[in-house]
Amino acid sequence: MKFPVYNLQGEKVKEIELTSRIFGVKIKPEVVHQVTVAQLANTRKVLASTKDKSEVRGGGKKPWRQKGTGRARHGSIRSPLWRGGGITFGPTTDRNFSLRVNKKQKQLALAMCLSDRASDNSLVVLDKLELASGKTKDLNNLLGQLQEKIADWKNKKKFLIISADKNNELVRASLNLPQVEVILADSLNCLAVLKHDAVLADMAAIDKIDKWYQKIKAKNS
Repeated sequence: MKFPVYNLQGEKVKEIELTSRIFGVKIKPEVVHQVTVAQLANTRKVLASTKDKSEVRGGGKKPWRQKGTGRARHGSIRSPLWRGGGITFGPTTDRNFSLRVNKKQKQLALAMCLSDRASDNSLVVLDKLELASGKTKDLNNLLGQLQEKIADWKNKKKFLIISADKNNELVRASLNLPQVEVILADSLNCLAVLKHDAVLADMAAIDKIDKWYQKIKAKNS
């Protein structure tokens, strides 16, 4: 599929052929949903934790003798019946929320997300992505200039910038922009694409995406 390429000033300079294997895939919401849910589950941290009767400190001594006191029998003050005792069926740290998704399905879902961004013109490809410095002002001006020149980008608010290789200046410039995230091409995932309504990549990043995600077959497009 033909796709326009822009320079840093937001001017169209040429067209490239985006592989339909990645950018022209038929979207299946159920596949994207399954992969996204698994990704969120795998990043979930177990925070809530309680102790049962065996873990609560104290209570080694029987509070009173078994018979003859007129009171109910008890073996430990750390019983769940007592204040300060163990918790019955409470949340523990050994819970596991992780879900497994095979590599082929993850890459297919990613291709669907990228295809969606390409189809509604939320993807912008630059001939090269370079900043004069690592200043936030430079990156902010670049995004503002692209929004002015590219009609489909005027109302975009959250930007995902895909870099082919590690770019310290680009990362440093994005740190003070909460609406901007920089990610390497070989670290792309569904959640990163879905969280942002605009995707920016240069030609080097597009080439790396094509070479890196080989599990996606042409028959899915």
